[in-house]
Amino acid sequence: MAARAKRVIVFAALAVWGALLASPALADLAGSAFTESSAQPAAATPKRIVSLVPALTEMLFAIGAGPQVVAVSSFDEFPAEVKKLPRVGALLDPDTERILALRPDLVVIYGSQADLQTQFERVRVPTFVYRHGGIETILESIRDLGTSTGHSKEAATLVRTLQGRLDAVRARVKGRARPRVLLVFERQPRTLREVYVSGGRGFLHEMLDIAGGQNVFADTARESVQPSTETILARAPEVILEVRAEGLIAAKEVADERGVWSSLSSVPAVRDKQIHFLSGDYLVVPGPRFAQATEALARVLHPDAFR
Repeated sequence: MAARAKRVIVFAALAVWGALLASPALADLAGSAFTESSAQPAAATPKRIVSLVPALTEMLFAIGAGPQVVAVSSFDEFPAEVKKLPRVGALLDPDTERILALRPDLVVIYGSQADLQTQFERVRVPTFVYRHGGIETILESIRDLGTSTGHSKEAATLVRTLQGRLDAVRARVKGRARPRVLLVFERQPRTLREVYVSGGRGFLHEMLDIAGGQNVFADTARESVQPSTETILARAPEVILEVRAEGLIAAKEVADERGVWSSLSSVPAVRDKQIHFLSGDYLVVPGPRFAQATEALARVLHPDAFR
């Protein structure tokens, strides 16, 4: 996948379209953030599911509904089975004709795709509507998908497993000092321009909190913040943690990208060489691998807790 295309789907997953894209039409897509997923009841257990939402595709496979999935979005990469399935567009370019040609009995779409939902309603194709949010929204989406696809027990088991993994991370870091963290998920390569970081809302912020970090922008009630250099200096993070989707930064580039921060030498994280990079789609996709991502953050922030 091209790096530019990868960035687009990551931004969509983080619900920061309004901050990142100047077009009013695209900015409207961010309006559905922070509400729960919902499903239209199907007449029977669906046997032919089309998913336009990579995070929910992962959920479908995780609860055992993978064999029911007949097509996925242009950006689906996990699990490996999806690479063999037809691609039918994504958030901005769903191929309605191709989707309908597959005779789906359930289509998983984003909450911002209201026109698409209306089209499917007209031809009596049920939809599962996903709206972005925090960890509880992820877990609720798993439960709802289980109900909608005939996998309620598997979904309940998965939710318990994920909650158990989060509890295990909490136990590992309990009582330890919580470093002040700047969690960066995007910026222009080789510069400190267009830096985007986690605000005090959403699944990235919640993962960081569970992992034993203190978000320096916890007081900002948004999922994303575009701070100025002056603001970063004022917030004085003790750790700078950069997360990227797979393929957006090569291992050989990490040293150079870390060096970019040297211009802010008075920031404690820079002074103490506490700048870390993590790469992988699981870090930025709000699907069932978020528990794995939370542990990865905790291992960076509190390595002694995992020895």
